[in-house]
Amino acid sequence: MSKQRIAVIPGDGIGPEITEATISILEAAGFQAEWVYLEAGLGAVDKGKPPVPQETIDAIRDIGTALKGPTTTPSGGGHSSANVTLRKALDLFANVRPARVLPGVKTVFGDRNLDLIIVRENTEDLYAGIEFMPQKDTALAIKVITREGSERLCKYALVMAREQGRKRVTAVHKANIMKMADGMFLDSFYRVAKEFPEIKCDDIIVDNCCMQLVTKPEQFDVLVTENLYGDIISDLCAGLVGGLGLAPGANIGENCAVFEAVHGSAPDIAGKGVANPTALLMSSIMMLRHLGRHDIADKIANSIMRVCSDGKCLTIDLGGKASTNEYKVEVIGQLA
Repeated sequence: MSKQRIAVIPGDGIGPEITEATISILEAAGFQAEWVYLEAGLGAVDKGKPPVPQETIDAIRDIGTALKGPTTTPSGGGHSSANVTLRKALDLFANVRPARVLPGVKTVFGDRNLDLIIVRENTEDLYAGIEFMPQKDTALAIKVITREGSERLCKYALVMAREQGRKRVTAVHKANIMKMADGMFLDSFYRVAKEFPEIKCDDIIVDNCCMQLVTKPEQFDVLVTENLYGDIISDLCAGLVGGLGLAPGANIGENCAVFEAVHGSAPDIAGKGVANPTALLMSSIMMLRHLGRHDIADKIANSIMRVCSDGKCLTIDLGGKASTNEYKVEVIGQLA
C-alpha cells in the first residue's frame, strides 16, 4: 500500500522548527506519509522567485493536501502574500478556524468553556486586492462579493455544522451599511439556510459580534462571514482561547486543502527553540480528519489535552518553560 502524499511548506522564521516538531509527532502517532517539501515565502523570494513559485502551486494541486508553516509578508509595497496567492490560485474558498479552550491553558475568561468555529470566505472581499489611485493622494479598494462565492461558503459552513452535530450557524455582516455587497451575502446565507431546517440560522452585525465575543462568546457555535471580517474576528477568538499559538486553520477548496498555523513567522524567536508548535499540530489534526484518519487525529488531540491539562511542559507563550523539542517529546510520550 502506497503512502499518503502530503505537500509540506516549512515556511519562514519559526516555520521549519514547528513543522519538524509536528511531523515528528504525526509519525510517532502512526501516520506514515510521503512528505513532499516545497518552497514558499521569503526563502523563495531570496532565490529570485515569487513568494509562491508556480511549481509549488502545481505540486499542491497534484497532491491535493498540504501542511503549511507560517510565511512572512513584508508590509507596504513589494511582494504579495503567499497565503493570499495560494488561496486564489487553488480556489481555497473556505477558511476554517476553530477556537476552543484547552484544559490548563490560562485565558482571559478563566475556565469558561468556549468551542466555536469561524468559517471565513477566502477569495473575495477586499482581499481580492483590487486597488488603484485615481489621484495622487487618493487610494481606492474595491470590495468584491459574489452570490456564487457567498452561497458556496454558506453551504460549506452549514454542511460542516450538520456533520459535526452543531446546532447554530450565525452569519456576520455589515448589511445595514453595505446594503448591496453585504446585503447579497446575507441574502445568500438565508437562501442556503432553507436547506438545513434542523440548524438554527441567524445573523449579527460585525461590530456587535465583536462586542458579544468579548462578553458572552459561549453563545456562538459557528460563525460564517466574509473575508475581512473573518480575518479580524478569528484572531479575536484566538485571543479568547490563549493566543495565536493555539489557533489552527484550514483552507478548503473543491479539489485541494491547505492546513496551516495562522500565526506569523515570529522571526524574533526563530532558531531559539522556544516556539510553540501547537497551532500547526492542531492544524495537522484537521488535516487528518479531512483525510479520514480520525483514529490518529483523536490520539494526538487527546495527547495535547493531557499535556496542557498537566501543565508541566508548556511553552513560554503559555506560561511554561519548555522548549519546542521538550514539548514535542512530551506530546509523543503522552500518545496512547
